[in-house]
Amino acid sequence: QVQLVESGGGLVQVGGSLSLSCAASGRTFRTYAMGWFRQAPGKEREFVAAISRDGGNTYYVDSVKGRFTISRDNAKNTVYLQMNSLKPEDTAVYYCAAGSGYYYSGVQGYNYWGQGTQVTVSS
Repeated sequence: QVQLVESGGGLVQVGGSLSLSCAASGRTFRTYAMGWFRQAPGKEREFVAAISRDGGNTYYVDSVKGRFTISRDNAKNTVYLQMNSLKPEDTAVYYCAAGSGYYYSGVQGYNYWGQGTQVTVSS
């Protein structure tokens, strides 16, 4: 059982950067794989990035490879998403999620979700 709170969203121009944070409560953070998803208006929630329990493995959707970096600090119960070279198509509400690691790249692999934080990239 874990509770998640995202922060760091905002308005940024094309080519700019943002860093998102997800703070987790509870005493079992290290047992969860963590993921970032995003949802644009009128579209389904889609996978962005994921990281294994110990941070040894990371996964990204093709459209963000080379631009986004996911990381975690288990001592701080926090997962991060560093976003560089932002594009208008990155505009969405970004959600942090915790799961078992059974299925990294789909919403079905995660049981706990944060409230979301808005990221808007101006064209």
